Amino acid sequence: MENYLLKHSQELSEKYPGKYVAIVGDKLVAINNSALNAFKIAKKKFPDKEVCISYIPTEEETVTLL
Repeated sequence: MENYLLKHSQELSEKYPGKYVAIVGDKLVAINNSALNAFKIAKKKFPDKEVCISYIPTEEETVTLL
Protein backbone atom coordinates (compact mmCIF):
# COMPACT_ATOMS: atom_id res chain seq x y z
CA MET A 1 0.00 0.00 0.00
CA GLU A 2 2.78 2.40 0.88
CA ASN A 3 4.42 1.50 -2.42
CA TYR A 4 1.31 2.68 -4.22
CA LEU A 5 1.47 6.04 -2.44
CA LEU A 6 5.14 6.49 -3.26
CA LYS A 7 4.75 5.39 -6.85
CA HIS A 8 1.72 7.62 -7.52
CA SER A 9 2.36 10.56 -5.17
CA GLN A 10 2.68 13.15 -7.95
CA GLU A 11 -0.49 11.98 -9.70
CA LEU A 12 -2.45 11.85 -6.43
CA SER A 13 -1.25 15.33 -5.46
CA GLU A 14 -2.40 16.75 -8.78
CA LYS A 15 -5.78 14.99 -8.92
CA TYR A 16 -6.90 14.80 -5.29
CA PRO A 17 -5.48 17.64 -3.18
CA GLY A 18 -7.29 18.00 0.14
CA LYS A 19 -8.92 14.57 -0.19
CA TYR A 20 -8.62 11.26 1.62
CA VAL A 21 -7.79 8.25 -0.53
CA ALA A 22 -8.38 4.61 0.29
CA ILE A 23 -5.97 2.04 -1.08
CA VAL A 24 -6.40 -1.72 -1.07
CA GLY A 25 -3.34 -3.63 -2.21
CA ASP A 26 -2.09 -1.74 -5.23
CA LYS A 27 -5.43 -0.13 -6.15
CA LEU A 28 -6.97 3.23 -5.39
CA VAL A 29 -10.52 2.28 -4.42
CA ALA A 30 -12.10 5.42 -2.93
CA ILE A 31 -11.65 9.20 -2.75
CA ASN A 32 -13.59 11.36 -0.31
CA ASN A 33 -13.49 14.55 1.76
CA SER A 34 -13.86 12.38 4.87
CA ALA A 35 -11.42 9.69 6.01
CA LEU A 36 -14.30 7.75 7.55
CA ASN A 37 -16.37 7.83 4.38
CA ALA A 38 -13.39 6.79 2.24
CA PHE A 39 -12.84 3.87 4.63
CA LYS A 40 -16.51 2.85 4.55
CA ILE A 41 -16.59 2.91 0.75
CA ALA A 42 -13.43 0.81 0.54
CA LYS A 43 -14.66 -1.71 3.13
CA LYS A 44 -17.97 -2.07 1.30
CA LYS A 45 -16.06 -2.94 -1.89
CA PHE A 46 -13.41 -5.08 -0.15
CA PRO A 47 -14.79 -6.26 3.22
CA ASP A 48 -12.04 -8.82 3.87
CA LYS A 49 -9.06 -6.70 2.83
CA GLU A 50 -6.84 -4.28 4.74
CA VAL A 51 -7.58 -0.66 3.82
CA CYS A 52 -4.99 2.11 3.93
CA ILE A 53 -6.34 5.66 4.28
CA SER A 54 -4.10 8.58 3.41
CA TYR A 55 -4.68 12.32 3.25
CA ILE A 56 -3.39 14.09 0.15
CA PRO A 57 -2.32 17.57 1.24
CA THR A 58 -3.06 20.66 -0.81
CA GLU A 59 -0.17 22.63 -2.27
CA GLU A 60 -0.53 25.24 0.48
CA GLU A 61 -0.39 22.55 3.18
CA THR A 62 2.67 20.99 1.59
CA VAL A 63 4.53 24.31 1.50
CA THR A 64 3.61 24.90 5.15
CA LEU A 65 5.01 21.50 6.08
CA LEU A 66 8.34 22.28 4.46
